[in-house]
Amino acid sequence: MRLVPLVTAGLGLAGLLAGGVPASAAPDPGPVAAPAARQRLDWGPCPADQPELAEAGARCAKVTVPLDHADPGGPVIRIAVSRIRATAPRNERRGILLSNPGGPGGTGLAHPLSLRPALKDVAARYDLIGFDPRFLGGSTPIGCDPAAPAPAPGPVTSPRADFERSVRSARDTAERCLRHGDNARLLPHATTRNVARDMDAIRAALGAPKLSYYGVSYGADLGAVYAQMFPRRADRVVLDSSTDPAATQYELFQRAGAPLEAGLDEWAAWTARHDAVYRLGATPARVRASVQRLLDGAEHRPVTVSGLPLDAPLLRLVLRQFVQHTEYDPVLAATVRDLTDAAAGRPVEPGPELAGLLDLLGSPELADSMLGGALFMCGDRGWPAGGWPKDPETYWRNMERSRSAQPVFGPFVNGMTAPCAFWTSTSREPATAIGNDVPVLMLQARRDNNVPYEGALALHRRLTGSRLVTADIRSHGVFGRGTEGLTPVPCADRAVDDYLRDGTLPAADLTCPAAGEVR
Repeated sequence: MRLVPLVTAGLGLAGLLAGGVPASAAPDPGPVAAPAARQRLDWGPCPADQPELAEAGARCAKVTVPLDHADPGGPVIRIAVSRIRATAPRNERRGILLSNPGGPGGTGLAHPLSLRPALKDVAARYDLIGFDPRFLGGSTPIGCDPAAPAPAPGPVTSPRADFERSVRSARDTAERCLRHGDNARLLPHATTRNVARDMDAIRAALGAPKLSYYGVSYGADLGAVYAQMFPRRADRVVLDSSTDPAATQYELFQRAGAPLEAGLDEWAAWTARHDAVYRLGATPARVRASVQRLLDGAEHRPVTVSGLPLDAPLLRLVLRQFVQHTEYDPVLAATVRDLTDAAAGRPVEPGPELAGLLDLLGSPELADSMLGGALFMCGDRGWPAGGWPKDPETYWRNMERSRSAQPVFGPFVNGMTAPCAFWTSTSREPATAIGNDVPVLMLQARRDNNVPYEGALALHRRLTGSRLVTADIRSHGVFGRGTEGLTPVPCADRAVDDYLRDGTLPAADLTCPAAGEVR
């Protein structure tokens, strides 16, 4: 299941050497390192904890890059990369296709394995390259002091008590990460712009004159930054489910509230038609009322399932995980039924999806697994600017104001879901100004409630050489859905495969229905 992840100087000569900017593009404001010399990479077995890479014939290596690309002679870090070699005849091969699965904070060493089936015959034309972004996974890591066990919610709580608990957790995460080891020196370099520079170093280390790319969610935003910084190094670039480059990260969180409520309305209509199965209400309004009663109750008495007490913020997180895809409607309905029964004191055996999520929420490793997201959300001004309020009361006021129009998800998207209010180690670089005519293929679901459609339109207007393929579905991610058991969007899949195969963008923007034909 595709789930939302739980959560300088002027351009100058070096920038021109790194690829330059087309005459119609806006110049990038930050420093761009000169092309890295081709490195002698030591290809060998991939990590033992990812045996699927070996089964696919992948080999892995480490690419050495500067910690600070503005100081190429200074300290270095290493980036873990994987490669599945092209198998097509030599005259049909295109080069390298790098990919990123999103996050921010997601590792991508194995991402080519999920991308390859969707690419079909096109996969054979490229060396498929995965990588773990700097400070994540198999790359040079950043760690934090160990998290203390989080106290479970008590038998009685309140919205304010839940909020204050989130503030304490956010402050603790920031403090134990900022004081750990050499993090004060390392953290300012955990930026999207530096990951884009690392991508170009990977390209150079592999001896490729250009880089083709597929990125989804944050990976799409990363691809847009790469195309801005290295426009003449960008070959065929596919951006799937992107955001507004002019918005701050906190604004992006807030903007998800309305489409999340709309997605819940769609689900409520479906669930009402199946009231005989789920018994949550025979009309959409009654289904919504069932959800609201569940949340209202949990704001005073957490709901215990499988021994784990779930307060209202956790219930909102569960709802958000399952509302993002239409195909999850039955899972969400069964989950709300289970939670409603548990709240009423009835014995509940949660379904496999809810049970898996409960295992994750109860895991002592959960806090550390979210570190990667914090690194790039809190300290990165590169895409987009952080924009996180420093006063906790700002979050509380925004949460309370949102309840009238967004009663289910408003308190979640306006709340303190990350430690960024207390993060003091930030990048010195400004946000990337996007504006160029690099040919790019964009994909976006019209009813995406993770990164709203309007954000993709904003990016599309800035990328004047782009074509936008709109899928009229509720989904996060458009390409290759069929390989994950979701309803495919064949015309979007064809657009990606055609573009990566022969470089042909659609003649105009397209809208695709889930079932197939362009309309």
